[in-house]
Parts: sequence; C-alpha cells; structure tokens
Amino acid sequence: MKLGYEMYEALGISGEVYEYGEAVAESLAGRFAGIDATAEYNQLKVLKGMQDHQVGEACLLGTTGYGYNDLGRDTLERVYASVFHTEDALVRPQITCGTHALALALMSNLRPGDELLSPVGKPYDTLEEVIGIRPSRGSLAEYGVTYAQVDLLPDGGFDYENIRRALSGRTRLVTIQRSKGYQTRPTLSVDRIGELIAFVKGIKPDVICMVDNCYGEFVETKEPGDVGADMVVGSLIKNPGGGLAPIGGYIAGRRECVENAAYRLTSPGLGKEVGASLGALKDFYQGFFLAPTVTAGALKGAIFAANIYEGMGYKVVPDGRESRHDIIQAVTFGTPEGVVAFCQGIQAAAPVDSHVTPQPWDMPGYDSQVIMAAGAFVSGSSIELSADGPIKPPYAVYFQGGLTWQHAKFGILRSLQSLVDKGLVPADHVGKARETLKKSLS
Repeated sequence: MKLGYEMYEALGISGEVYEYGEAVAESLAGRFAGIDATAEYNQLKVLKGMQDHQVGEACLLGTTGYGYNDLGRDTLERVYASVFHTEDALVRPQITCGTHALALALMSNLRPGDELLSPVGKPYDTLEEVIGIRPSRGSLAEYGVTYAQVDLLPDGGFDYENIRRALSGRTRLVTIQRSKGYQTRPTLSVDRIGELIAFVKGIKPDVICMVDNCYGEFVETKEPGDVGADMVVGSLIKNPGGGLAPIGGYIAGRRECVENAAYRLTSPGLGKEVGASLGALKDFYQGFFLAPTVTAGALKGAIFAANIYEGMGYKVVPDGRESRHDIIQAVTFGTPEGVVAFCQGIQAAAPVDSHVTPQPWDMPGYDSQVIMAAGAFVSGSSIELSADGPIKPPYAVYFQGGLTWQHAKFGILRSLQSLVDKGLVPADHVGKARETLKKSLS
C-alpha cells in the first residue's frame, strides 16, 4: 500500500477500493497534465484582467445602503467582462442562484409577443417554471412569451434543418444550455456553441443568443463570449466563485443586454448604479482568482469518476476518454437504490455534515423527488464536492465539484465504497476491474 493508505482506511475505504482507485489515477497522469496546462492559462488570464483594471485594496471593501459609487463592485464587473471577452457584466450578490440569473437575463430581454427558442432540447428542470413549460406564477408564458424547442439529434448533433424551421419573425432570444442538466446528452464545447450561434445569426442576425454557462467556466481556454454569445450567464457558487463566493450570479455580454438585466434586477432608471456589495467583495475577487485551479481539481475528479464507474460496467456520460466541456459527470445506475447509495457516499466524504444521511425529497422546482449530497462550506455550492439526481428513470446521478483534486478523489472512492457496503456492487468486482485495467495498460 502507498503512503497515505492508513488515512483512507481510517476514513472507511477498503484496500480493494483504494488499490483500484490508485490504478485508475495512475492511468490518468498524462491527461491530468493537460488539465493543469489549461488551468495555468486561465489563471494568467484572470490575473491579467485584475491587473489591467487595477484591482486595489479599496476594491475589497463593501458598501451598504444604496451602494452608489461602489468601486469594488464596478471594478469586479469590468474584470469579469475582460476575462469573458464581453462588453459588460453584471456580478451581484443580489442574484441568488443560477436559475435566478437565467430568469433575469430572459425576463429582461424578452417582451410580450416574443418567442424563446431552445435549439438544444429541454432546458434544466428549474427553468421549466421560469419559461412556463410547467405552469407557474410569473412565468414568461404568463407575460405572453411563447416557447419553441428543437431536440438534439440521437447522436447529440444539432438538428439544423428543424432549427431553421423554428426560427421565425417572433424569435427574439435563443437559449443554449452548455451543460447536460439532468440529461445524459453530451455537454457542448465552446467551439460547438460558436458553430450553433453562427448558424442562427446567419438566418436571423438580430436574435439574442444566450448561453447558460453553468459548470463550464474555465474548463476550456475559451468562453462563449469568444464565439459570439450575446449573453453568458452563470452562478458564483459554481466554478467562477472558486468555492469562496457565498452567493451570487453573473450575466456578461453585450452592453444593451446587460443593462436590460440590471434594470430588471433593481429598477428602471437605476440599473447598475445601485446594489450594495455588503461584505462579499473580497470573497468574490479571491474566489474568481482561485477559480481556474479549483475548476481543474473538479475536472480531474469528474474524469476519475468516469473511469472508476466505467471500469465497473456502468454507463457514464461523458465516457472515460472523451474531451470535457464542464465539470459534471453522469453515472447511470438504473435503480433508485444505486443513486441513493452514491449520494450517501458523497455526503459521507464531506468536511461539513458528513454525519448526515441524505434522502430523496420533493425539492421546489422539480417534477420528481430529488436527492442531493452537499456537505459544503457554502450551502448548495456545487463547485464543492456534491452529487444529486432525480429519482426517476434512467436513475442517473450527477457528480460535480471538489475544491481540491484530492478531496474529489476521496469522494468518488467513498461513493464506490457505499455501493459495496450496501451490497449493490459485489466486492470481488472491484478487484476484477483493477486487474482488467492493469492488463489493458500493460
């Protein structure tokens, strides 16, 4: 056993699971070096943005009340716009989550009679009530905004023929979800997003193209703003908050679109001029600075998870060898018991609330029970080690996060140990998977 096994053993990991994990990690060394190179590039990109906009000690101080002339807030928004290569940005603690940021971007840039088009299939579950796919008070549908959808092709490609048909004179905004959400479809690369935007704008140049960038920031060296997105939207308790942001969301993009969002967030006539930053700015800046390396650790954890569970015979998306464009790893167990055991293992690996046992519950915004494992320093932070999934077919779980690669690695091993302990994975299957891997590498 290698140095450190005694700590894994003390934390409940068997020798078989540990040795299998070590074999998988060793097989990924070359790929992890590539992730580190991307993190280095993105780290320097963020550093340059901060230096170019002269972030100073005064920027780390907050304001109260109206928040007029908030130097730190305004500078941070210029840094975000610089790093994401957009004209402007709105980065605020008053944006409560990713769904709120997306709703804000949509509701501020759509008007009664407009149509919203998703050319990449069904959006994430919590947006269904925002749009009105599932009736809800205050939805876009209640305000006379219609919705059209074109599903991806069976191979995950864009259905260009039907997208062309769906684009009409009423299509005002096209929403492109980068990540898979609670689906087992491929995540979209920045280049593929750029191809879709170019196609859409070739037909209707004035349409607004919005990208839901959640879980994708800093995974590649480019962002959607580099390939023509009019709005790029995300949550600060995911990648760009670096695990330090306690709340918040961002909308980066064309100045007009961002200003519309600001007027919706605060009030017509006030816009970005108000909105106190309170005590969040230091964490926003420092989290953004750390985000490239934190994201790299989470990305390594996702690839490790794919290879661990693929080796055990489970269907994983992406698979263990595919290129990565977000930090989410889907594993399909086919049974609710598998989803629950996985999440309970992730919870048991947490630094906070490791003694808590998560159970499925009727979570607001979803059409089925959902189980969530998130023993995090920031409640609900999914850049921290976390996993969740709806309790419905195909019974897939979605793993993401880990502030460090080492913690992500342990979390995945603990999830596998949970499945073994509950008898859902025979213990000898772990040893067989390790031997099969060793033979394939020899």
